[in-house]
Amino acid sequence: MNHSFSTCPLPLPVTPQDTWIPLAALERMERTRYDVLIIGTGAGGGAALWRLCNQWRGTGRKIGIIDAGGLLIPSHVWNVPTLNRGRWFDYMYNPRILRTLGLTLPEFPGARQLFALGGKTLTWGAVSPRMPVSELLQWSIPLREMDFYYSLAEKVMKVTQTYTSGSAITQILLKRLWQNGFVDAREIPMAVDMTATQYGEVHSNAFFSSISFFAEALNLMSFDLAVEARAVQIHVEKGNVSGITAMSKEGKAYALEAENIVLAGSTFETPRLLLHSGIPGPAIGHYLTNHTSLMTVIPLSVKGFPEVLGTLGILYPALEGRPFQLQIQGPGTFAWYPQYEEKPVREDWEVRLLSFGRVESRFENRVMLDENRKDFYGVPEIQVQFSYSDKDREVIALMADSIRKATNAIRGETDEGSLPSLCLALSGSDNHESGTCRIGNDPLTSAVNPFGQLHGIRGLYVSDNSVLPTSGAANPTLTTVALAIRTADYLLEMMKG
Repeated sequence: MNHSFSTCPLPLPVTPQDTWIPLAALERMERTRYDVLIIGTGAGGGAALWRLCNQWRGTGRKIGIIDAGGLLIPSHVWNVPTLNRGRWFDYMYNPRILRTLGLTLPEFPGARQLFALGGKTLTWGAVSPRMPVSELLQWSIPLREMDFYYSLAEKVMKVTQTYTSGSAITQILLKRLWQNGFVDAREIPMAVDMTATQYGEVHSNAFFSSISFFAEALNLMSFDLAVEARAVQIHVEKGNVSGITAMSKEGKAYALEAENIVLAGSTFETPRLLLHSGIPGPAIGHYLTNHTSLMTVIPLSVKGFPEVLGTLGILYPALEGRPFQLQIQGPGTFAWYPQYEEKPVREDWEVRLLSFGRVESRFENRVMLDENRKDFYGVPEIQVQFSYSDKDREVIALMADSIRKATNAIRGETDEGSLPSLCLALSGSDNHESGTCRIGNDPLTSAVNPFGQLHGIRGLYVSDNSVLPTSGAANPTLTTVALAIRTADYLLEMMKG
């Protein structure tokens, strides 16, 4: 039998793409008037983008988003199979990648900046507790709303307390802590997708980063994304925001128009842009907060423990009357590790105890422009005025006492001579800086209203760590995401009106 076959066509891309995420040129964005333009792609910017795309799918609305950084990695660094703890640290903390901002900030020497798509969510520790209710009661947001938006944020970020489930070391040390007065200790909440790959649905991005927001948004509706695009000026006309000036890495300026602008640059960059743009507001840049941070690494004998230890992750949360939280993680560097790395079996390990303390919100702690130093784009660099108060130092003493008691509890000891040496982190090194565009009702003591909109300017919003009115003692990312989603919902309602 004579068979005749046609030749299969060689598959070719319809639209060749040079990058792992579609990008738009500033030249093209300059020809578009956006319904919303977002500046910054970290936790807050990514959350705002995701929520807008989720609610506007099929409407034809136009969304733009820009970032001063470039494309670094397409996922959280812990999801990269070639990077174990040592290699990821050497890569991400390379001074060419992570800017050592604190070198020029004598009162905030630990500060660092990461300019890249995804921002610091590429490297954050994924610990995701809620702020304690006692803290939220001080904010100008109803508790029921915070609970609703926390639930939304936890769902989209895949926050779970099952990360350490079944781990013998966590269960044994939890029991020891409970028996020694740490009754609120619990398994640590982590933003980790625990779903197994099944039926062809791949779950390869276990640890959350805002790249996951972009991935979901891409499948909801189209948006324009430009990287290596620095916002240098905000334009306001008759009390309404109208657009920005953005500059390319080559220094060429572009005028981008938008009905609404969401600033999500960071606690440093958002007030920097507002101040340089001459946006009025006596609280802008003020009330800078962070967390005091005490840490120790202690030896732990696991003799008599099951051979398969599992992962150690315990949170002793902040509560009313306890202005600090304590994280206990390990064993050693194996709180997480790539599947290709072999975890040794041994009787002696190290455990890390890390405590974050609440810092008072004070007007005098602030970010300001340094007119004597300007960047490549002509924008003044920042300077920081910052100090800890007597109350902050009292919290540090409470943290130290708690770490010492927890050390004895988890090691099953009462010998005071075995207490660990503690180190106090440089201010700014906790990566939890916040407050410089804080939420509030009073324009004299806050930069934005309870929905994140700049006082007195229509269409201008903030959705990053800078909006947190107080620091609490909880890792801020979950709260920032919850507030960013709430701000996006408010923006949507304002556009309906």
